[in-house]
Amino acid sequence: MRPAPLTTRQEATINTLTSRIGFEIELLAPAGSDRRALADVLAARSGGRVRRSFHTDSEPSPVPGVGVFRHLSPAFDVVDGAGAPVARLVDDITIVSDLAGATTRGHRGWYRVLCDEPRLLRLIERRTDPSAALPDVLAPVAELFGTRVELKGGAARVNDATGATIAVAMQLPAGRERPCEVVTPPITEGHWRHLDDLLAPARELGFTVPAEAAVHLHLDGAAFRRTAAFANLVRLFGHWREPLWEALGTNGACRRLAPLPAELLRLVERDGLSWAELGTAARGIGLTKYADVNLTQLVAPQPVRDTVEVRILPGALDASDVVPRAALVERLMRRCLDDAPIPRPDGGAAHDPVGALLELASRGAAR
Repeated sequence: MRPAPLTTRQEATINTLTSRIGFEIELLAPAGSDRRALADVLAARSGGRVRRSFHTDSEPSPVPGVGVFRHLSPAFDVVDGAGAPVARLVDDITIVSDLAGATTRGHRGWYRVLCDEPRLLRLIERRTDPSAALPDVLAPVAELFGTRVELKGGAARVNDATGATIAVAMQLPAGRERPCEVVTPPITEGHWRHLDDLLAPARELGFTVPAEAAVHLHLDGAAFRRTAAFANLVRLFGHWREPLWEALGTNGACRRLAPLPAELLRLVERDGLSWAELGTAARGIGLTKYADVNLTQLVAPQPVRDTVEVRILPGALDASDVVPRAALVERLMRRCLDDAPIPRPDGGAAHDPVGALLELASRGAAR
């Protein structure tokens, strides 16, 4: 299902992107197909190739006493003829509803590697071959610990010398080959064309927008590592949450969205905080990436990815549904760089949220 369209006036006003932006677009392959099928087509059209890799994710554990299982799942990196990245296609474990009733496990021999310790999982990823068959993939890990791989019931397990489990490789759960998050490299120009080059083949292959889908935007984070800019980001996504959701058509079924902590909104209103002090205090609040906007990398001492991630765009399968919404967000993010504090929305924002947000963005542009 496509998100509700912006009006013609609104699309004409916000249809061009100028920032360096990376996109994450959550899709669903048709039954019987998978994300590798789209990777192969993208590689063929770009004169490139597909590289098998692992994607790292986590989910609640059903095992008593283990809060989270972290895992590696099949991912596919598409590069063009010159070796430049085209897209990375990965699983997204928030896509669940459309997989109900799936029964076939071990699609194409695909599997996941599970571990309950993030540092061990990073080591396992470096030591293993993502193209290896399930019985063989953990052999380098067993060698590292001086033990053997145990095969039982279609799974492979490695324990250390004391019998403590290091990692387990298990067949992919039924249907998990179908979720396909298309992760683009940063795009600096021609955003519409680049997105259409990725999404048009997906439509032709019968890919759809899953029930829980979202589109995430990654914008460069360096400019927001200032007290005034960071405070405005918090004000925008904190105080303007309802108008933003309404204007963008945020998918209410999307998982892992949440408002920013109230404590963070209070923190940015404290006078006299340096950026170092604000960042330290924000980390102490316990920020999570699973919010409307992911600010964790801005305040991290050693960011893994130097971006601000906006997570509230609705799922889409057409560039015309992505670009105008992304352009509205881009304008608002630019307004956050103006030191003038972003005000709270007035009553008019409820009646015309897009108009109110455009007006908010234009105030900064006029300075």
